[in-house]
Amino acid sequence: MRKIAIVGSGQAGLQLAFGLLQHGYAVTLYSDRTPEEILNGRVPATAFIFDRGLSYERELGLNFWDDEVKWGEGIHLDFCLAPGNRLFKMTGRWRRPGQAIDQRLKYWRWMRELEARGGTLVIRPIGASDLDALAAENDLLVVAAGKAEVSSLFERDPERSRYTEPQRKLALVTVKGLKPWEKIPFHAVKFTLYEQDGEVFWVPFHHKSSQSTYSILFECKAGRGLDRFGAAETGEDMLKVAKELIARWAPWEEEHLRGAELADPLAWGKGAITPTVRKPVARLPSGRLAFGIGDTVVLNDPIAGQGSNCASKAAHVYIRRIVEHGSRPFDADWMQSVFEEHWEKDARWITAFSNLFLEPITPAAKEVLLAGTRHPGIAAEFFDDFNDPQNFWPRVEDVGAARRYVAEKTGAPWLKTAALARAAIAGGQVKRKLGIENRV
Repeated sequence: MRKIAIVGSGQAGLQLAFGLLQHGYAVTLYSDRTPEEILNGRVPATAFIFDRGLSYERELGLNFWDDEVKWGEGIHLDFCLAPGNRLFKMTGRWRRPGQAIDQRLKYWRWMRELEARGGTLVIRPIGASDLDALAAENDLLVVAAGKAEVSSLFERDPERSRYTEPQRKLALVTVKGLKPWEKIPFHAVKFTLYEQDGEVFWVPFHHKSSQSTYSILFECKAGRGLDRFGAAETGEDMLKVAKELIARWAPWEEEHLRGAELADPLAWGKGAITPTVRKPVARLPSGRLAFGIGDTVVLNDPIAGQGSNCASKAAHVYIRRIVEHGSRPFDADWMQSVFEEHWEKDARWITAFSNLFLEPITPAAKEVLLAGTRHPGIAAEFFDDFNDPQNFWPRVEDVGAARRYVAEKTGAPWLKTAALARAAIAGGQVKRKLGIENRV
């Protein structure tokens, strides 16, 4: 029985642990907090997971909430030029729904289940100085510690890391009592995008109390109009600022948020992330190796909702490759090859897609979005591809590819589709000026 140590009790570390237990490995997972401390702590993220990521959880029997969660069924997007100025909207339903489970509840349940299935759970903070001993005691040491100190042992990959500082300031509030959007024909994730100032994401969220709530994430460009959360010190402060911003920046949403309350006193957070790709192999002082997974080696801004999805996809690849490797040594070349498989299959596209959201919209993507405002099939496919971002290429970067795609999907010349979309948007602007825009 090969012994594997995993440092970190998030999506990647826990999912990897369950997969290896299923194949008969002796697994020890190290966490800096007990399950109860996680359950009673601050909400760490929204973490919406699309169908493919969820399918890997189902394979391991970890889908404990499927019968009680209120699923997210699709996306409604509002694209705005300025506060209160909605240029166009687009709606698409997914072929298969997704879900965001409160990670406090999820990891609490998973950590208890880990021990029930024969894994060893050790509650102890692990610093860089502890890793050598763990590497000596085990056949393989995997670090899934996200943004913790030990992740700094993994060298930044400058060729794959586009940024050296955060591109957004993040503010998160999870609320109960949100008024439903009755004109959207499904339980929706909502995007409100502002060309110059940032984004607001409204995500169906299964709270740890088992309530169906919404998690609202503000992605604020520093120094711009949405960047108003700096002085907030409590959840109530955060919610007050959120309501004020929505009333001015998205007045068609104000009635939905007006009566909402914080889901619990710790259902909020703020911060910033520098998107970073790190090299997957860290050589310890003794010469032994640590293997990185999840946010330790691929850390993206949450703007495209890919974090836990990327971690789930990574764990799926790592499990298979570890099992296939049999009794051979886990050397640096093997570790690099496993990571490269994950990178080429998923992580490079997830990273590119997340970065695409952080930058001004490309002309090619604008062509597709314009067509999506007129053709539900294009809108549905655009949003469905969040499940597998590699499907967006090349049509989000190459204008010719975008136009060919639109013509193929609509059965009409691209110029005709574009003209109709622009005419509809212009009509919407006239309606706004007259004060007769439909509220959605």
